[in-house]
Amino acid sequence: MSLKTISFALKSKNYYMSTTKKPMNFETPEENIAFDEALLVQAEKNGTGEAVRFWESKKYFVVLGTGNKIHQEVDIEACAKDNVPVLRRTSAGGTVLQGPGCLNFSLVLSYERDKTLADVNKSYNYILEKIIDCAKIASGNGNICFKPISDIVYADKKVSGNAQARKRHFFLHHGTWLYDFDLKLISSYLKEPVNQPDYRRKRKHNDFVANVPLNIEKFKKEVFKKFDLPEITQNSPELAVQVSELIEKKYSLDSWNRKI
Repeated sequence: MSLKTISFALKSKNYYMSTTKKPMNFETPEENIAFDEALLVQAEKNGTGEAVRFWESKKYFVVLGTGNKIHQEVDIEACAKDNVPVLRRTSAGGTVLQGPGCLNFSLVLSYERDKTLADVNKSYNYILEKIIDCAKIASGNGNICFKPISDIVYADKKVSGNAQARKRHFFLHHGTWLYDFDLKLISSYLKEPVNQPDYRRKRKHNDFVANVPLNIEKFKKEVFKKFDLPEITQNSPELAVQVSELIEKKYSLDSWNRKI
């Protein structure tokens, strides 16, 4: 598996990554989803440390939270007709449509960083307050705020959804940021969610979400600084193997992606 298009930030010196300045994207949805989990697995098992990564899918795909029911959340026929893959991630949270114009930020953090991180709800507040500060600088927009449990909103519309997967020593937090997304496509492939936050007020997808443009490079720079995670580009054959194994045994299989 090629790692030539990946670049991410680490506090460890164990990873093998290229020094390319290209965006941190894999070619396939499976690789992008597997890579997030691989960062967590490597931190937990091999002590590789905290990490932050940004990525954006070149193609549209649907990704379910680990406990979501595909028939309740996804228009399966529409996805099949338009060749839109449907995957299931390892974290909780809602079902989302990924694609161009949706920036993803993924953080692997240690509970030792701050005592509040042991509490799921408090951890969202800890992380997203920092993300919001970075977004305000990168967007020039001050009308961005946190909506518990795990959303960031602009003018009462959702611009960022977030989810976590937790292990004993580290946890994965990943979120989306809609900056230039084709919002009308969401209702083409996703059904209205069963579980909705109160502030949604039963609004349809198109009325509930919004784009907030960002200077992406400035946003990344601010996030690296805010979380004290310098960008390091090194290589890790172990990480590549981990990604390949996760795809082979998990993310390429209907038994995982469509298990519920």
